[in-house]
Amino acid sequence: MDRNGARRFEVIDAANPFDQAAADADRRWTRLDQDQARSELYDAKARTNASAYQRNIESYIGTVNIPVGHAGPLRIHGHAGTTDYRVPLATTEAALVASYNRGANLLTAAGGCGACVVEEAVSRTPVFAFDRLIDAKTFADFIDTHSNSLNFVVAGVTSHGQLLSVRPIIEGNHVYVDLRYRTEDASGQNMVTFASEAICKVFLENTPIQPRHWFLEGNLSGDKKATAQTLSGVRGKRVVADVRIPRELVCQKLHTTPDRMVDYWYASAIGGVMSGSIGIHGHYANGLAALYLACGQDIACVAESATGITRLERTAEGDLYASVTLPNIMVGTVGGGTGLPSAKACLDILGLAGTGNSTALAEISAALVLAGELSIIAAFCSGDFATAHRSLSRGQPLNRRQ
Repeated sequence: MDRNGARRFEVIDAANPFDQAAADADRRWTRLDQDQARSELYDAKARTNASAYQRNIESYIGTVNIPVGHAGPLRIHGHAGTTDYRVPLATTEAALVASYNRGANLLTAAGGCGACVVEEAVSRTPVFAFDRLIDAKTFADFIDTHSNSLNFVVAGVTSHGQLLSVRPIIEGNHVYVDLRYRTEDASGQNMVTFASEAICKVFLENTPIQPRHWFLEGNLSGDKKATAQTLSGVRGKRVVADVRIPRELVCQKLHTTPDRMVDYWYASAIGGVMSGSIGIHGHYANGLAALYLACGQDIACVAESATGITRLERTAEGDLYASVTLPNIMVGTVGGGTGLPSAKACLDILGLAGTGNSTALAEISAALVLAGELSIIAAFCSGDFATAHRSLSRGQPLNRRQ
């Protein structure tokens, strides 16, 4: 600072994007006048990387450090064959990484889990309002007649996306249009927004009946919220993972039995129905939030991604069969936050940065969730749930219930 208390900054070259981004952040901190907060949020690295964040945040003032651990090895038999992954997880919740690590090691010891993306589609659902039902029906019929000619519109917006289907849905004098896309290696939220806007403009230029008004999203797509309609459908990637675990391995690694774990699953399924839960599972959000945060995904998509069905069965031989089905996994390995420094580093740990890798990341999402479900169910069955949290978050000895 100078003798009048004003902060001094180096000379800025406004033509240099890095210098300009850093200068803008410097000015914001001058207005905030919070030296202690500045030292925590805006260290030398945060200033150096200022320009890298320009397309990911507005009014940038720094970065928040969240600890990252890793779980694994997690063996997956997926679309690219059998692969062992070390999965980076960003969280502030003690015991979370330990639990997922235990589940991942169990799956690997059992020979690995199978994982598969069985369906893909990202939707946007614009809505058009008319005066009468007859006008809405005329517009819906127009869409049905011309839906096969819309791919050229999408191609003019993106070379990566593909329009899969167009479905008009009449509700009174309103028409919701379910536009579904394949988004390749991008999560695709912006892609489908831009493509849908272009399609709507084509509708408006050619429709025989003009709407009173229209909106780009009518809240039917399920964007960033848990919805019952996608439980049996898809938004993003529908992914399934399953495993068969020998009885002795359950006893050795989880300190319980397949029978008791199935008993718990039945009880928790009824509890889920009683609570009105969409789907039946234990804690999908824990693993997905930690993975999404580490790997530069849109963290708000956890609201829809953390729906699905966990199922446990005891086999005829007394082993444990377990599966998870997640219909709304929204992940990408290009675009969004995936190119930011720490996110790319985490994707590099997985070997999945860049194009051609979104399917594998979706499979990891499901396999990770499966690992977490097995671990938390076992913890409730063995009595380790509370004691593990006391041990890992408070440093108390882990004394198992006898």
